[in-house]
Amino acid sequence: MAVKESVFGKLQDGTEVKRYTLTNGNGTEASFTNLGGIWLSMLVKDKDGKVRDVVLGVDSVDMLLKNPGHMGEPVGRNANRIGGACFEINGKKYELQKNDNEKNNLHSGPDYWRMRVWDAEYDNAGLGSYVMFSLHSPDGDQGFPGNADVSVTYTLSDDDSLEIRYTGTADQDTVFNMTNHAYFNLSGYDSGDATDQIVWINASHYTPADSESIPYGSIDSVQGTPMDFTAPKPIKRDIGSNFGQLNFAGGFDHNWVLNDYDRNVRLAATAYSEDSGIKMSVYTDLPGIQFYTGNYMNSDFEGKNGVHFGPRHGYCFETQYYPDCLNKKDWPTALVKAGEEYETTTIYKWEVK
Repeated sequence: MAVKESVFGKLQDGTEVKRYTLTNGNGTEASFTNLGGIWLSMLVKDKDGKVRDVVLGVDSVDMLLKNPGHMGEPVGRNANRIGGACFEINGKKYELQKNDNEKNNLHSGPDYWRMRVWDAEYDNAGLGSYVMFSLHSPDGDQGFPGNADVSVTYTLSDDDSLEIRYTGTADQDTVFNMTNHAYFNLSGYDSGDATDQIVWINASHYTPADSESIPYGSIDSVQGTPMDFTAPKPIKRDIGSNFGQLNFAGGFDHNWVLNDYDRNVRLAATAYSEDSGIKMSVYTDLPGIQFYTGNYMNSDFEGKNGVHFGPRHGYCFETQYYPDCLNKKDWPTALVKAGEEYETTTIYKWEVK
């Protein structure tokens, strides 16, 4: 196990941006940066022993600040959408920036955490090598109440799993609903369309949404619909179906209600590339997962090594509390009491089949 620190680039004010590379005994390698705590690369071996980087991304500081599609970034304080860009805590209304459809809030923007340099510490621990990024988020930051301290810890283990542990505490009742917005392509980030890859999601229900992707509040069965991933299937099989939920989103971009939610880590989803033989399993202790097929990825920017990404060149498994749960009183909530610790874990594990 090893951790290597290097210089990734510099901000305009001269601040150095660092890159942290974790390597395990198999030669599997993951790298991250203290600019936003962003996940930059994930190098794993395919069925022929060839190394492939299976996460999409960019390789310059300037592009990280723009980061179209939020590639690899930890999103907070609240991931996904808040309808009307407002919510209440203890009878007080809080209003956020309207950065989605001119009326909703998406990923707590536009003052994203990805544009900030986080504190970093790293070491080798018993279970693997890790890097922990931490950030102070002051009262009123992005519109949320409370002085908050958050951390994101990435740990690479010898079983080729990458654990992401999120923590947060605040001095007022507030919101914590963090996720990572990595885009995966198990044939390699530079291999183009990913819809021939096979996905399974451990969810018999999902939360249908309106044309602005704000859930109605119902929890519907996936049975008999294109939203059914309870048996593994290629993404492309149903993505073009004439189905209202897919039509407005341009493909899959929905929250699945994961089975067996009891606040413990369990298997949530898998993906597999027949081309590379690489399989990825996703584990989480959270109630939901946003499966997004990169429908709006824009090819007018250069990604890593000059690659131009287009729609559906990667897909996301964003573990989360359900979108707009702050305004749905019967759903599991992202509200956290003052002084209480928010802690959640998601694990991505790779193997060859």
